[in-house]
Amino acid sequence: MDRSIPAARVTSPSGSIGLGHRALVEKIMFGMFKAASGINGLALLTICGFLFYYGLPAISWEFLTEAPRNSMTEGGIWPCIVGTFLLAFGSMLVAFPLGVASAIYLNEYATNPKVGRIIRLGINNLAGVPSVVFGLFGLAFFVTFLQMGVSIMAGVLTLGALTLPVIIGTAEEALRSVPNTYREASLGLGATKWQTISKVVLPAALPGMLTGAILGLSRAAGETAAIMFTAAVFYTPKMPNSVFSDVMALPYHVYVLATAGTEIEKTRHLQYGTSLVLVALVLGMNLVAIWLRARLQKKL
Repeated sequence: MDRSIPAARVTSPSGSIGLGHRALVEKIMFGMFKAASGINGLALLTICGFLFYYGLPAISWEFLTEAPRNSMTEGGIWPCIVGTFLLAFGSMLVAFPLGVASAIYLNEYATNPKVGRIIRLGINNLAGVPSVVFGLFGLAFFVTFLQMGVSIMAGVLTLGALTLPVIIGTAEEALRSVPNTYREASLGLGATKWQTISKVVLPAALPGMLTGAILGLSRAAGETAAIMFTAAVFYTPKMPNSVFSDVMALPYHVYVLATAGTEIEKTRHLQYGTSLVLVALVLGMNLVAIWLRARLQKKL
């Protein structure tokens, strides 16, 4: 019985050198990625540790529940917490529906590629505008032209415009991630295009859209330049009673204590304590949004 012997595979020296070179490049690139991640994590831990070390002694029940007093060298930051919460969530109530609607138009209805490119170019440019420019725009348009004054409404609309590009971008990516078979199956069963979008596409894309809302919420809560012209004031002892009331806010309060206060050295611990509360508040709002997104993902 004739048994053929398979030919032995011969690897050329140049081929082995090429494979070794690619493996070395891959290891170097992965090492660079790991180093970058480690540097970012170390920077985050350093900042958080710095805030905890200097800010934790200032945290008390009085600090969290009372208003500032005695030229803001004593008391607490309760009005600032309330103002930050109202501005951040108010901006999401404005920006999230507008952002989702814009993403739906760009991804589902915009049939002219040229128009879509122009709109996306404008959105990308808007995302790169400094926040102080948004603040000056809010001052000129909402505060002065529309005569809203320095108020919660003016600050909410300004922050909504500031966070809108982020929400549009993530919402559009979430819509693109929905398989076209979902749309085809719905249309094949006789549903209209809007029924397909509202009943099939949007529920599937909603968890991804909430990612944009989380990013926008974090940015809105930590902005100073956008609210110092439109919503935040140096000091007010009263709580807001309408959307046209002015408020105190944590980021602007930190700026005031660190740069414009009458007793800067006496308020040093309050500056760090306020910064720590701001970080904790943003983290708490993000955790709530992440928990909601996880629940939606499980249901879907």
